[in-house]
Amino acid sequence: MPTSIEEIGGPSLPGSHYRRYHLSSYATLYEALGGAEAIRDLVNRFYPKVQAHPLLAPLFPEDIVPVMEKQILFLTQFLGGPSLYSDEYGHPMMRARHLPFPITPERAAAWLDCMSAALVELSVPEPLRKLTIERLSGPANHFVNTDSDPSAQ
Repeated sequence: MPTSIEEIGGPSLPGSHYRRYHLSSYATLYEALGGAEAIRDLVNRFYPKVQAHPLLAPLFPEDIVPVMEKQILFLTQFLGGPSLYSDEYGHPMMRARHLPFPITPERAAAWLDCMSAALVELSVPEPLRKLTIERLSGPANHFVNTDSDPSAQ
């Protein structure tokens, strides 16, 4: 398995905001992305995209700040950082927590697209971006609990 961003096809980005070049230098995606500051920045860029998305916006409350704070805790833990979410709320049980919301395959894909766009804004190198989206794709698709909406296509 490749151990550096260069080895998996992406160039180093000397001017990037987070200078993370060799994945082998980091034990976790959390570290490779830049730790706490980067996760907060990612969430701050992600949720305006979610709020503007016609498929996703209806699922979220008008006051998005508490959702953002939980997402910071969850992403920190899920990407290999400290267990902030579990420390605050117990076991994540994310599928159960998402059951009240109609999550279609299209909404899962839209969520991942918004996350990918936020990672692009942060100048995360493509190989690291792909790994992050791949890691998040499992849960995003696992949360699907409603069939496709033909009007959303």
